[in-house]
Amino acid sequence: QVQVVESGGGLVQPGGSLRLSCRVYGSIHSIYAMYWYRQAPGKQREFVAAITSVRAANYADFASGRWTISTIDNNNTIYLQMNNLKPEDTATYYCDTRGAETQAALPRDYWGQGTQVTVSS
Repeated sequence: QVQVVESGGGLVQPGGSLRLSCRVYGSIHSIYAMYWYRQAPGKQREFVAAITSVRAANYADFASGRWTISTIDNNNTIYLQMNNLKPEDTATYYCDTRGAETQAALPRDYWGQGTQVTVSS
């Protein structure tokens, strides 16, 4: 069974930094891309950043220039380095892994439970 686990959230002051981690556990044959999304109270979940299996990265406008998505060599873990955090970045951050458990399986999304980021003085 594939499990996606996020970590690294917490309380930080405006202008501070956090690094979120997302790791995929279990037997997964292929990972095509991994994504970060966030959801603030009363708002819809929104895209933050993505990285593909060939390390191509993409960012939402609010993240571009402030945050960096990266992965380690085995591609089962990604990070989101968040700098210059603002109060409006307060949200639960979710990791989504798009992959397939076998060579013949169709790709699907595996979601984590989320990690809370609170930016406040």
